[in-house]
Amino acid sequence: MPKKFLITGATGNVGVEVIRYLMNPDHDHTIIAGVRNIEKAKEKFRNFSDLEYVSFDFEDPATFNDALQNVDSVFLLRPPHISDVETYFRPLIEKIKEKSVREILFLSVQGAEKSGVIPHNKIESLISEYNIDHIFLRPSYFMQNLTTTLLPDIREKGCIILPAGRAAFNWIDVKNIGEAAAIMLTRFSELKNQAYELTGYENANFYEVAELINRAIPGTVEYKNVNPVRFFWLKWREGMPPGKIVVMIALHFLPRFQQEPEMSDIYETLTGKKPASLAEFIEREKDEFEFSDV
Repeated sequence: MPKKFLITGATGNVGVEVIRYLMNPDHDHTIIAGVRNIEKAKEKFRNFSDLEYVSFDFEDPATFNDALQNVDSVFLLRPPHISDVETYFRPLIEKIKEKSVREILFLSVQGAEKSGVIPHNKIESLISEYNIDHIFLRPSYFMQNLTTTLLPDIREKGCIILPAGRAAFNWIDVKNIGEAAAIMLTRFSELKNQAYELTGYENANFYEVAELINRAIPGTVEYKNVNPVRFFWLKWREGMPPGKIVVMIALHFLPRFQQEPEMSDIYETLTGKKPASLAEFIEREKDEFEFSDV
């Protein structure tokens, strides 16, 4: 039976991929992009003539009512700059419940259930508190962090600067996340009320990642391990919001005291394909890593 899906964060890395996979030629669902700027979104998705749009802003509860009208399922994520769950997510979850939206697929993070510090843990608890059918999709570390959050330091300083030490991270391509999420949305009833860790098939620390980049492109990328206090000061001086800095520290520093990430075969089970490797991702995106010698 056709459903109406609201995709939050629609123009972000993951949202774009979720929409791209949902908008396959055989789909019979209504796909709605929840965005702050509809005209810009229409330009971004100009190849998807059947995509619908609605005004939606996590920081403006006045947009929630219309955006959730007659929606069956919500693909929900946390914008990186929002860390105050009570202020921004409780009103949204309350409205989702009020509007009788039946299903939430929340893009969480691997290990969210083990760390009460990170916002993803609190959002999962909030969704469970309101007793809404859900899927918690817990992907491992995004390969695309190298081409988004960490890219300015790579381009401007020739460095990856983090408080991660030699902690191993499991790496997953956002394209794989989008595909898995799209499948889960369309098969929600058989997968609901479970958490699924979505991982690639390799763990690597940032020293190893820098070495992989250096094999693929000319020049030198160095990984600089810094302590959390220095990292906070560096990013605060650059103008990064304090809440985002704290989340980045939690996501990169805490793994130093945890076991190496476990790997799952969920992506291969859902798609019949193996997830992308780091080397494949770096080769595909190597033009992004243009930086000046320092």
